[in-house]
Amino acid sequence: MSEFFLFLYLSVWILLVTFGIHRYYLTFLYHTVKRKSPELKKKFVHLPEVTVQLPVYNEMYVVKRLVQAACSIDYPGHLLEIQVLDDSTDETSAIAKEEVEKFKKKRVNIKYVHRNKRTGFKAGALKEGMEKAEGEFFAIFDADFIPHPAIFTKALHHFTDPEVGMVQVRWEHINKNYSVLTRIQSLLLDGHFVIEHTARSRSGRFFNFNGTAGIWRKKCIESAGGWHADTLTEDLDLSYRAQLKGWKFVYLMDEVSSAELPVEMSAFKNQQFRWAKGSIQTAKKILPGLIRSRLPLKLKIEAIAHLTGNTAYLCLFLLSLLIYPLMAVKSNLSWLAMRTIYISLLFIGTGAVSFFYLYAQKEINPSWKSTILYLPVLMSLGIGISVNNTRAVLEGLFGYNSAFKRTPKYHIESKEDTWKGKKYFEVMGFITFFELLLGIYFFFTVLLAFKRGIFISVPFLFIFL
Repeated sequence: MSEFFLFLYLSVWILLVTFGIHRYYLTFLYHTVKRKSPELKKKFVHLPEVTVQLPVYNEMYVVKRLVQAACSIDYPGHLLEIQVLDDSTDETSAIAKEEVEKFKKKRVNIKYVHRNKRTGFKAGALKEGMEKAEGEFFAIFDADFIPHPAIFTKALHHFTDPEVGMVQVRWEHINKNYSVLTRIQSLLLDGHFVIEHTARSRSGRFFNFNGTAGIWRKKCIESAGGWHADTLTEDLDLSYRAQLKGWKFVYLMDEVSSAELPVEMSAFKNQQFRWAKGSIQTAKKILPGLIRSRLPLKLKIEAIAHLTGNTAYLCLFLLSLLIYPLMAVKSNLSWLAMRTIYISLLFIGTGAVSFFYLYAQKEINPSWKSTILYLPVLMSLGIGISVNNTRAVLEGLFGYNSAFKRTPKYHIESKEDTWKGKKYFEVMGFITFFELLLGIYFFFTVLLAFKRGIFISVPFLFIFL
């Protein structure tokens, strides 16, 4: 029996170590290419027409802020069109309409588009908006974003290269210091935008539009087949289809767009679920054709790692279930074997995560050393959402369809703001109950570690607990 549990454990361990090594590799790749910033060879002599699309669904607390920010973008009025693509079924519609009418009176070219049926969710809204749009370029901002007035100053001119199909800017977060949860989310997203996006984009690998705070060329969207609603990550899907068609993407790490982070756990978990499931759906859809393509091997390998990265949560979940039985049969395993397993997981798995996010902070945060204190919480949160995200991965793998659940925001910009008592709060269901059971499970796992004298595992187990 001990050999059986050890075999399962080592199989999962090898996969997790592979994910850890990949993080080290991305960090190394970033270090080698970070000075290769995108070159702007020339600017538009005659500025093009741009349509700003604002997809909204039941966001009564932030839609007014979104419309105001979009209407403050510094760009010639006769070349700028703003579309409020509203699928809302609550008070959001009235607020959005009122704000649109207010700016219409100020001679802003802004249009309100409402759909009675939410067909295709966000992808459907963007597709319908594009059919009615005037612009040859599309800037997209979700309801929780606050586009900077100078967002087009540099970003748009990269399209003077006719091969560029999309330009993405980095996210920054107006409420990252609101709570421990928002601080950890900020660290997670900074790792993605600083290390992953920069490494991939500047080394010639594929990277993705993040659904917001980016600009698309209309011809690029059309040639790639348009917006599809068959995955929960329509942005990732279109990104890969466009790059497979030969379009170039540009990532501007030094250009930022402000956004609001989820401030309560159910919203955060819904967002993570959507991203995890959508990435697996996209992997199933895209990878067969990508693997058969004539792309360089290094690009294929990175694309596979990118699109399947969320399977790490499934491995993490399986690992958590196997720790107790492995320790229960510890007497049949050598001390050297146990020590090797825990130390390797600590330094290759946990160490890779810590190094990855610390390095990202070092690049953008002068007080980056203070983030060391958040690392145990960051790892705990990653393990804590493994149940939620494992369900997402399995649903994506087995083709289980589910609705696109947007992440509600509450206009939280400072510590004085509160989300309590506001609409949209969702009480989590059986997943939360199962997570509580796992907490109890790991309490007894820690007790067993003390009883068996496997003290080297205790810090690792406390993170799971």
